[in-house]
Amino acid sequence: MDGTNDGFLRNESRNRGEESILRSNLFLDHFGEVVVTLNSDGLSWKLLEAANNKMDRSSCWVTSHGSKIENAIKFSDIYAVEFINWCLIHESILPKSGGFPVGHDSEMFCFMVHGFQRSKTQRSLWILTTYTFGHKDLQICQTWVNQINASMEEMQADRPKSLLVFIHPLSGKRNGCRTWETVAPIFSRANVKTKVTVTERAGHAFDVISSMKDEELKSHDGVVAIGGDGFFNEILNGLLSPRYKASYPPAPTDFVHTAENTESNLVHHPNETTSKSSHQNEPLLSNSGPNSSGFSNIRSEDQDTILSFPNEKFRLGIIPAGSTDAIVICTTGTRDPITSALHIVLGKRVRLDIAQVVRWKTSILSKDAPSVRYAASFAGYGFYGDVIKESEKYRWMGPKRYDYAGTKVFLQHRSYGADIRFLEVKAENVNAIPVKGLQGRGTRSLWGPQKRPERLVCHVNCSVCTESVNPTQMITKSPTETDYMIPKDSRWLQSKGHFLSVGAAVISCRNERAPDGLVADAHLADGFLHLILVKECPRAFYLWHLTQLAKKDGSPLNFKFVEHHKTPAFTFMSFGDESVWNLDGELFQAHQLSAQVLRGLVSLFASGPEV
Repeated sequence: MDGTNDGFLRNESRNRGEESILRSNLFLDHFGEVVVTLNSDGLSWKLLEAANNKMDRSSCWVTSHGSKIENAIKFSDIYAVEFINWCLIHESILPKSGGFPVGHDSEMFCFMVHGFQRSKTQRSLWILTTYTFGHKDLQICQTWVNQINASMEEMQADRPKSLLVFIHPLSGKRNGCRTWETVAPIFSRANVKTKVTVTERAGHAFDVISSMKDEELKSHDGVVAIGGDGFFNEILNGLLSPRYKASYPPAPTDFVHTAENTESNLVHHPNETTSKSSHQNEPLLSNSGPNSSGFSNIRSEDQDTILSFPNEKFRLGIIPAGSTDAIVICTTGTRDPITSALHIVLGKRVRLDIAQVVRWKTSILSKDAPSVRYAASFAGYGFYGDVIKESEKYRWMGPKRYDYAGTKVFLQHRSYGADIRFLEVKAENVNAIPVKGLQGRGTRSLWGPQKRPERLVCHVNCSVCTESVNPTQMITKSPTETDYMIPKDSRWLQSKGHFLSVGAAVISCRNERAPDGLVADAHLADGFLHLILVKECPRAFYLWHLTQLAKKDGSPLNFKFVEHHKTPAFTFMSFGDESVWNLDGELFQAHQLSAQVLRGLVSLFASGPEV
């Protein structure tokens, strides 16, 4: 191609079959004159000298400082294109032979391509990148902006246009507002409208969302929480409690509860969200509702509800600003506000299982109406509940309060009596690699963990989650059909005794204190809970279990005093001295409860961790 008098090549547009190509000579800020090509996948560019001399032999260039500069970006990695009327294109940071002569800056019309690159050391960490291209011809710049936007049009359908944003200003290290200030420009550049609410008290977000009309909620593409796991739990319950009607969890025939009125109105407290149920609460037999589709297929009976669940379009987002941020780490692979914001504006989608927890009694003598709560990551009793309860006294310490409270509770070494029932899961119904020792089978050592079994870890495009989540199978259309999809040969198993802790993990619960989480191979949307029962044992053994949790590639479940059961539902009843439940970091008092997993009930702005 021949150059023009002003040093630019002419603009070219042509077709190759069905692939439209736009090519121009442009100037790339801090780089030099390049030949830029637009194809069906994205943009790529070459140094003018390399293009003319056919010297380009790599996917990136190396500057005189040794850093690499990418020479391509996919449309899927671009979140905004911005036209700038007039700007300064700076000299090249490459050696003299590869760009402008030193000291030559030029003013010209410009456009900016905003996107991200994956970190070279941590694939799940996304790093903002901006490429500024310039040309002295205004029409050429406008053509490029229009063509890039047109090429990205198909992707725009999944990307949000309007979001409700709730900020917890005191979450974690009290940096919720500062976190929003950091990511807000990303939403602005992507032309995403945001209605921001800074919460002023406990339960504020719940009250706002639960009282909103469905028409108003549906006018937005989702809700974003800026805070920790507990704040996300508040928003989740505010969304589901008044709108999602599910039958109570299945239970053994001898599980007696006190519900007398199936239309009981339940009172909401700031830290204890509840809902109204419209279903009979007769316990199901272990073989009720046979269906070959799987477990926990729940229907939404309110046909007039505009915003129904599951709902692929209406999604929830989390930008981490809490003390643990386990849900963000499990769904994006990292604890980074920028990465989370990019998942949101790019319209990523992943389904997430939700645990429905129903309290039948607050204490042994109480006669309560059933209280329904939802949890996205974890429900824990004993050690886990005591730590959260104790940590509430030391909120002024910030995230360090969990270490202090955890040490105090560990030294107390309290155990609690309980009767726990859970649905047995046959090996053929588990969409994962069998774990030796699961449900008490196999040989495990009391004195130390066995060799870690093979794990199938959840990741982007996880086959376990994508195959098991099928909305057409989840929703039962006929009101006469059973709410539960339980195989005929399922049965209830029992574990009774004194426990240091009882935990039900919906997801792996990875965090900075437990790099593999409570259950390394737990999945985001496979329709199972991981029930972890730690029986009474000497303090030294329990410490060994906890240290295994804190280790990368540890084996915290392979002790004889630890039971691990994969199940869609369980029941719990305390006897004697009582602890408190921890639901996603929020306190929940219950003497008797039942729980089930609701498979893929909500969709998140996330894609899963990259491996």
